[in-house]
Amino acid sequence: MFQATPLPEGSKPRFYEELNRQLEGLLAGERDFIANAANLSALVFNLVPDLNWAGLYLMRGNDLVLGPFQGKPACVRIPVHPAPRGVCGAAAASRQTQLVRNVHDFPGHIACDSASNAEIVVPLLAGDRVIGVLDIDSPTLARFDEDDQRGFETLAATFLRLSDAPS
Repeated sequence: MFQATPLPEGSKPRFYEELNRQLEGLLAGERDFIANAANLSALVFNLVPDLNWAGLYLMRGNDLVLGPFQGKPACVRIPVHPAPRGVCGAAAASRQTQLVRNVHDFPGHIACDSASNAEIVVPLLAGDRVIGVLDIDSPTLARFDEDDQRGFETLAATFLRLSDAPS
């Protein structure tokens, strides 16, 4: 049985290294994408400070559709093609992580939770296909920086390596 342990205080890189080790332990022996997505969301939401939403959106046709998450109810469907909407749509369309220090300055931001002020979205790739995004929101302006970006990109890579991608 998995048991979360307190994460080290101090440097963010050390924090994310330990969080990634915990994610590896949590997902060990289970390959189901949805089950692992649910546990990734719960782990991030409960152990990363100052968040108000953590979860995944999954590609369904030309849209991202709400997947496993932690936090308040969220927008269900986000267009990606032909014109991406919001930070999640931009991450999926560009295949690049979107680090947004102030979502109110992001053109076309979708305000699912009016308390969100900062957001980071990591695209999830299976080969050359975008299969979804990892979306993290905070009520604090400028909550995320490049250390957070590297940390969440590592978590996303671990999740993808240990999960069977949907077809």
